[in-house]
Amino acid sequence: MSQVFANVTLLITNYNRSLSLENLLTRFEQLDCRFGNIIVTDDGSKAIHLDRIRRFQQKVSFELLTSPKNQGAGHNMNKGQRAVKTPYTLFIEDDFEPSEKFPTMLRKALEEMDNRLDLDIVRFYAYFRYPYLKPYNEHFSEMVVPRFALNYRKIHYYSDHPHLRRTSFLDKFGDFNETTRPDQTEYRMCISFLQHGGKGLFYNDHQNLLYHNNSVEGSTIERKGWTMSESKPVQLLKLIYRQIKHNYDLYFMKTGYRYS
Repeated sequence: MSQVFANVTLLITNYNRSLSLENLLTRFEQLDCRFGNIIVTDDGSKAIHLDRIRRFQQKVSFELLTSPKNQGAGHNMNKGQRAVKTPYTLFIEDDFEPSEKFPTMLRKALEEMDNRLDLDIVRFYAYFRYPYLKPYNEHFSEMVVPRFALNYRKIHYYSDHPHLRRTSFLDKFGDFNETTRPDQTEYRMCISFLQHGGKGLFYNDHQNLLYHNNSVEGSTIERKGWTMSESKPVQLLKLIYRQIKHNYDLYFMKTGYRYS
């Protein structure tokens, strides 16, 4: 049975991963999951990928936003979000694929956001369970930040992993930073989300609703240096550093950028 989400735009960021994009959109076709619009925002991919995407566009209808050169994850996200016309945006990066349960859970997430106007986001996937959760219902928990919450992972209330958000997201939290590398772009939005009082739900079975299929085309983000070390002393130093920096930035980092 077809699931139609007329008030939702599926927004997909893409960069040199045309095969992954095809897999994601094909999976939604297999699930007979339909949206008010589908926008693929591309960040200056190589011609071989753009050609493949345009050929696939003849099979599956979607709006393709291109860029003459790579202008960064923040610019790509802002470009795509500004093009959305529906009340809700379902954001998914190109290397994910939804499970059979996803349309049903998306429907339930929409019902919660319709009923609670204070909700800004519903997260569907995460590498780790959010550290501060309050039971909400059978499928979701509510993310909270206690007054004296010390766990630095509290800043990951927002995440670039698949989630449903209101299309007015940028109006409340500011644009994604366009001057930093992708991990810092996400980090700064995490800080802005908390600074501006964002609220949201977290899907309890957070690693089984979507599959992170990055084996087809690997990550396009390069991470180097001591931060990638797995040694115990380095891991301890990273923990201490993040504990201090994240809590400091939450109070003192300037966010709420406007690039339009």
